[in-house]
Amino acid sequence: MSDPTTIEDARAEADERLRRWRLVLGGGEADGTGCEPTGRDAAMDRTLAALYGGGGGGGDGRNARSGRRSAGLGASAPSVARWLGDIRTYFPTSVVQVMQKDAIDRLGLSALLLEPEMLEAVEPDVHLVGTLLSLNRVMPETSRETARAVVRKVVEELERRLATRTRSTLTGALDRSARVHRPRHRDIDWNRTIRANLKNYLPEYRTVVPERLIGYGRASQAVKKDVVLCIDQSGSMAASVVYASVFGAVLASMRSISTRLVVFDTSVVDLTDQLDDPVDVLFGTQLGGGTDINRALAYCQSRITRPAETVVVLISDLYEGGIRDEMLKRVAAMKSAGVQFVALLALSDEGAPAYDREHAAALAALGAPAFACTPDHFPEVMAAAIEKRPLPVPAE
Repeated sequence: MSDPTTIEDARAEADERLRRWRLVLGGGEADGTGCEPTGRDAAMDRTLAALYGGGGGGGDGRNARSGRRSAGLGASAPSVARWLGDIRTYFPTSVVQVMQKDAIDRLGLSALLLEPEMLEAVEPDVHLVGTLLSLNRVMPETSRETARAVVRKVVEELERRLATRTRSTLTGALDRSARVHRPRHRDIDWNRTIRANLKNYLPEYRTVVPERLIGYGRASQAVKKDVVLCIDQSGSMAASVVYASVFGAVLASMRSISTRLVVFDTSVVDLTDQLDDPVDVLFGTQLGGGTDINRALAYCQSRITRPAETVVVLISDLYEGGIRDEMLKRVAAMKSAGVQFVALLALSDEGAPAYDREHAAALAALGAPAFACTPDHFPEVMAAAIEKRPLPVPAE
C-alpha cells in the first residue's frame, strides 16, 4: 500500500512544476498545463505578459505567448512606473535588472527615462547607467540631477565592490616590481629569499644557504608607474565605459600610479582632470558615434614620457573606422619602446563580446593578445602588466 504522505508530496511537486510552466508559457490553450494562476501568481503573470506578451510594443495588444489579450505597458509614464513597482515587488533584484533592460530594448522606453518620476522608480544598474549616458545630450535639466543620483548610486556600489581588491593587488605588484637583489639586512624579504634558495638546502645542518638575497624595495627605489586607459565610447561599449571610469578613479587615488583616462569615438577627449569623480567622467562621455582607434592611440602615444614604466590599456571591440595599418604600427612602436600594451575587447560581466577578429589576431601577432575581461579579473591583468609578466588571458 502506498504511503499517503509520499503521494501527497508527489502531487504537490507536480502542481508546482505545472505552476512554474504556466508562468513561463503564458497560458492559453497552447500551453497544455490546464493551470490558471491566482493571487500573487496572477499578478506576476500580468507583469510578465506586459513585457513579453507583445502588448506593450504597439499593435492590438494581443499576447504573443498565448493568443490572449494582454495589458501591455502602453506608452505612458504612469503605467510604466506602476509596472516598475510591480516587478520590484514580485522578483529579486537580479531579475528586475534583466526585465528593465528588456523593457528598454523591446519597448523603446528610453524616452521615458528622461522623466524624473521614472528615474526614481527604476532599479539602478550598469545597463541603466549606459542608457542614461546615451541620452545625456538630450536630457532635460529637470531630469539631470535625478539621473546623476542614479548613476552615483551604481558607481558607489561598484567602488565598494572593486576598490579594496584593486588597491591591494596593485600595491603588491608595485612592491614586487621594486624588489632589489642586494638589500640591506633590514630590507631582506626572508620568505621570498628562502623560496629562491631552497635548492641550497643543507640537510646535515638543517639550513638554507642564501646565495641570492631578495629585498623589499625602499620608498626611494620604488618607481612610479604611468597608466593610460584608452576607452572606446561607441554605443556597444557602454558597460565597459562604466567599469573603466570606476577603475580609473581607483587607480588615480593610488600615489604610486599616475593615471590618464582618454575616451574616444571619431574624436578624442582627455578626462584625466575629472578622475576624482567617476560620475563626472561618465557624464563627460558621449556614447555612440564612430570609432577611430588610430587617432586615440596617437594621442596616448604623444603623452607617454617614460615608456618603460608605462602601461597602456585599450578597451575596444576593435571595429576600427580609422587607418588600420597606422593603428597597428602605433601599437608596435609603443611595444618596441618598452610600453606594456593591454587590449581588452570588453570590461564587463556581459559574457563574450562581438569584436573584429581580424584586428584581434593582428594585435596578437604583435605580442598584444586581445581578450575580454571581467571587472573582478581586471586587477590581476593590471598587476601582470605592471610586473611585466605574461598577461593572465582567460580561457575561452
